[in-house]
Amino acid sequence: MAEAKQLASLVFVPLPVISHLASAVQMAKLLVERDERLSITILIMKLPMDAKTSSYIKNPPHFRVNFVELPQAEPVSTDSSKSPENFVARFVESQKDLVRDAVAEIIKSSSSSKIAGFVIDMMCPSIIDVADGFGIPSYFFVTFGSAVLGLMLHLQSLRDYHNVDVTEYQNLDVEISVPTYLKHVPTSVWPSSVFDKDGDHLDFVKRYREAKGIIVNTFIEFESHQIRSLSNDEKVPPIYPLGPMLQLGGGQTDREKPNHGEIFEWLDRQPDSSVVFLCFGSQGCLDEDQVKEIAVALENSGHRFLWSLRKPPPKGKIDFPKEYENPEEVLPKGFLKRTSDIGKVIGWAPQMAVLSHPAVGGFVSHCGWNSILESVWCGVPMGTWPLTVDQQANAFLLVKEFEMAVEIKMDYRKESGVIVGAETIEKAIKLLMEPENEIRVKVRALKEKSRMALMEGESSQNYMKRFIQDVMDNISSNATGITLKNGCK
Repeated sequence: MAEAKQLASLVFVPLPVISHLASAVQMAKLLVERDERLSITILIMKLPMDAKTSSYIKNPPHFRVNFVELPQAEPVSTDSSKSPENFVARFVESQKDLVRDAVAEIIKSSSSSKIAGFVIDMMCPSIIDVADGFGIPSYFFVTFGSAVLGLMLHLQSLRDYHNVDVTEYQNLDVEISVPTYLKHVPTSVWPSSVFDKDGDHLDFVKRYREAKGIIVNTFIEFESHQIRSLSNDEKVPPIYPLGPMLQLGGGQTDREKPNHGEIFEWLDRQPDSSVVFLCFGSQGCLDEDQVKEIAVALENSGHRFLWSLRKPPPKGKIDFPKEYENPEEVLPKGFLKRTSDIGKVIGWAPQMAVLSHPAVGGFVSHCGWNSILESVWCGVPMGTWPLTVDQQANAFLLVKEFEMAVEIKMDYRKESGVIVGAETIEKAIKLLMEPENEIRVKVRALKEKSRMALMEGESSQNYMKRFIQDVMDNISSNATGITLKNGCK
């Protein structure tokens, strides 16, 4: 009689926002398609604000990928007087009992497979306590690139192992050596959260070292030095670059879908590579004064444009941007009429689909890591306009290290109140849209490499095999248990 196949399940705990959830779902799909012994349950936590994830999780991408929506916990204050990281830490802490109960139910109801590991979002590190309680190994899923992961681990190491107060660097104009960068990294592009004396970000990062491995949404042909640097560090768990994992569809609400036809009908009428696309991510928005400067720059540049313009949340609240009922309230008077032949202002944008359209020739972006990967995948060069978190360090990597993007303002921080002038923006857009500049050539070459990485026998597929083997070894070595350490079953 043939030996029965060993079945393993993974529990994914993503941060419940589209930018994190989409990558986690795509990774789950790739893993179960790669190995029929795997099944995956994705736990969906409920934020106290609408993260627009409901329509995205209606249809699992594969029959061995299952969504479990957790009950609503006690609400966590969305007062923005504390950092977003602090809010996330408090929110995730409020979810730990719910995650524990959901996993206990999975263990109780499953007789054909064992839980071989937790895959925990980088912003949810305290969930490792739940995994430890079950005696189940954990892997962190990092949704930024290897370079920034290395920067954060380096700053955490300076703070915790070398007694360096990294917050004192906030007002210093200095550059430091970071193993995952070939060039010294200026303090002006460090994530602002590391300067917060009461912040949680470096505490998050410290917990990454407790994991059995770290999955990164990148590929070695893109970040070769960065991945090798992390892999050679004995104090860092094994690195699994499984990317690019992209949001190829979904993420929009039913209300937003009807607008798609209008967007693509407009793009279909534009010449190839003639449109500059401006989009600042699912959480990106700018204040009225800055919006007006962008409008002046676009009008003066003369280039065709598609602009995803979002309304900031109310002052003092952590929330997602909303749609303008009438964009003219923040645009220069007459702007929409004067630019009607060459431009289109929209709300939420199906970013990946837009970047894939042949009319799009440039992408002004906030430099979120997902957006960078989408830009590379579609072969569209970027103008860097970071807003927060890891985005300044990403912009530095693209502009200074890889020399594959046009700088608009690399160290821009929305909270600083600095306004980027129309002349600076116009100049960058004109450079970005040059038909045959060196940047465009580099991005086109990376486009082919990004697709090759996911093919059988290539880099990301090989790392995926290693990861799956490690997961299966968890079962064969009896690394997982089904009894809570506190004695509960």
